[in-house]
Amino acid sequence: MQAFVVSVDRGSLSAAARTLGRSAAAITRAVASLEERLGAELLRRTTRSLKLTEAGERYLAVARRVLAELEEAERSAGAARASPQGVLAVTAPLSFGSLYVRPILDEYLRQYPDVRARLLLLDRVVNVVDEGIDVAVRIGHLPDSALVATAIGAVRRVVVASPAYLARNGRPSTPADLATHRCISLSAVTPSDAWSFGARREGERSRQVRVHPVLTVNVADAAIAAAESGIGVTSTLSYQVAECVKAGRLVVLLAAFEPAPLPVHLIYPASAAAAKVRAFVDLAAPRLRRILEPRGRRRSGA
Repeated sequence: MQAFVVSVDRGSLSAAARTLGRSAAAITRAVASLEERLGAELLRRTTRSLKLTEAGERYLAVARRVLAELEEAERSAGAARASPQGVLAVTAPLSFGSLYVRPILDEYLRQYPDVRARLLLLDRVVNVVDEGIDVAVRIGHLPDSALVATAIGAVRRVVVASPAYLARNGRPSTPADLATHRCISLSAVTPSDAWSFGARREGERSRQVRVHPVLTVNVADAAIAAAESGIGVTSTLSYQVAECVKAGRLVVLLAAFEPAPLPVHLIYPASAAAAKVRAFVDLAAPRLRRILEPRGRRRSGA
């Protein structure tokens, strides 16, 4: 069962053999034996790749769960007090990771001195399995996968501008008004220069508005800095401008037209139930939930 799961995760029988420290022939025999016992073909093999059959897809989900439960049972029986150790690899979007994940990781390393950490901050979707990641912060809707997902909150897409810019150019009252405003486009988020907005009333459809940027950048920090300096209006994620808005350097516009919030999760492989991963998720999840908690709810509970 382990040979089958690792072969799928690594993309080939030979890669699984290297991962498990076995010969390629041994892995091939193990998978063939499993298929013979089940009476079903799980993998279609070619010279370059493996492809799951329909039966293989169903069996894979069960096999992952069984292996994770077996690993947990063995750990509980033999190492109930095991301390986190080894190397913990974490990835997050650039701004989110710098603002929130890195400070949590600092605290984690102070609590668990036997762990070393690797933090990868990238504004792209990282393949957790292929790139050897233990835990990832993912902003956006998740596709179906075998990864475990822990919900930690949501962020909003907001439109902002500086008070000085608004004093000179006026304040847009509808998304269509942006056609006459100087806009700053973030290419990683809005490569088509079409900004998305939600429906204002039930029954209305969401919409896209085409803007004409005077500046296009590829990182959020540059777009936010340009907006602060009064260059124009930009669209970004709420957490990226939270401090600027709180300090009055930026103003949120068109709040009534915001699209639906984007969910935020911590994700990790089901097989990565090591103490170092569980300890990090247990530490990070409640702290990130407090950070991402809507302000109105936070005040009412104060």
